[in-house]
Amino acid sequence: MKVTSLGIEKGIIDDKYGKFGKDFILDMPSFSLPFKIEDYPKETVSFAVILDDKDSVPVCGFVWVHWLIANLKKDQIVSGESSNINAEFIQGNNSWNMPLYGGMAPPDKDHIYDLTVFALDKELNLQKGFSLTEMETEMKGHILDSFCLKGKYRSK
Repeated sequence: MKVTSLGIEKGIIDDKYGKFGKDFILDMPSFSLPFKIEDYPKETVSFAVILDDKDSVPVCGFVWVHWLIANLKKDQIVSGESSNINAEFIQGNNSWNMPLYGGMAPPDKDHIYDLTVFALDKELNLQKGFSLTEMETEMKGHILDSFCLKGKYRSK
């Protein structure tokens, strides 16, 4: 399985997908990162996605969750699709406690972000605003394959 993003060039996440962008909801960067999934198992029923920042632990004490997606049935997400109220997937709560994309905003130094996509053999029994723990529990035993795409976002 492979995941690519037009928003990440040579390992660098484009400014528009985080705090240097132009789209915000309650001071949270909200223009979501695009990505494409390729070479996934033919048995895949749906995809789940986690976008997180493990470099946040020294700053806030935990891994910051930027985006959770479940029951994605297509292999491509376009820029800004998180804001689409008719999206073909459900979104869980990010660390801002909002069920949508929350872009990169490293406060201390450049951070590396992980976009992890899971190919699943079922749809997950989740509702809008689900937590990371709920998603991980639902995925257990149903992951066919996964891929982690990393990108760096600047702090200044």
